[in-house]
Parts: sequence; structure tokens; C-alpha cells
Amino acid sequence: MQNSFIEHVNITVSDPKKTAALMCDLFDWKVRWQGPAKDDGFTVHVGTDSHYLAIYSTGKSNNSKDVSYLTKGGLNHVGIVVDDLDGIEKRVVDAGYRPHNHGDYEPGRRFYFHDDDGIEFEIVSYTS
Repeated sequence: MQNSFIEHVNITVSDPKKTAALMCDLFDWKVRWQGPAKDDGFTVHVGTDSHYLAIYSTGKSNNSKDVSYLTKGGLNHVGIVVDDLDGIEKRVVDAGYRPHNHGDYEPGRRFYFHDDDGIEFEIVSYTS
């Protein structure tokens, strides 16, 4: 069987540089690449050497109020695995975001938060 994994996910945001900076601050990620993108937009690739988020914007406003869980093809949340859940939660709070939906479950613990664009992030730890 072939070894496969998700390399990246591309999400649309209002300000790619701002969102990328948040990801770097919260998760100690790095900007892998940034530059012009599709439809006169701009993209920042932020993450690790092997996995990243492509943070994209056309620079045009689209204030759709559709609920992602009810929209076919919608993004429901982005899951990020961390070693120190409590430490990351403190960073999230210090950055001005409100963690919610905490849960302990087999095999880990998790919480969620929404960024400035309403994108939901699930932060999960599988360590004791």
C-alpha cells in the first residue's frame, strides 16, 4: 500500500499575512512561501517542512453567511495536533480568542476556537 498523507489545505481568509502570523505565533510554524496567486490574489504557505496551510485571499470581500456544516463542500474545521494542549490554549487566549467545546476522549483531549474570519480550529493532543 502507498504511504499517503495530507500535505496542505487551502483556505480563503480576509488577510493572509495576518492569519499566517497568528499560526506562527500559536504553533511556532514558519512561512514556507508567499506570493501572488490565482485571480490576482495573494497566498501565504505556513506550517512545517512537511505540512502546511495555504492561506489565500483574492483581496475582494465575500461575506457569505452560509454555515459550513450545512454547505456541501464547506470547511467545517481544521484539526491541529499539538504536544502541549494547555500551553497552546494559553496562547490562544492571550491572542484574544475564546476556546470552547473542550473535551477529553479516547485517545486524547481537545478544544476549538474561531479565528477572525470565523474559521474553526480544533486543537488536539494525544499525549498524556
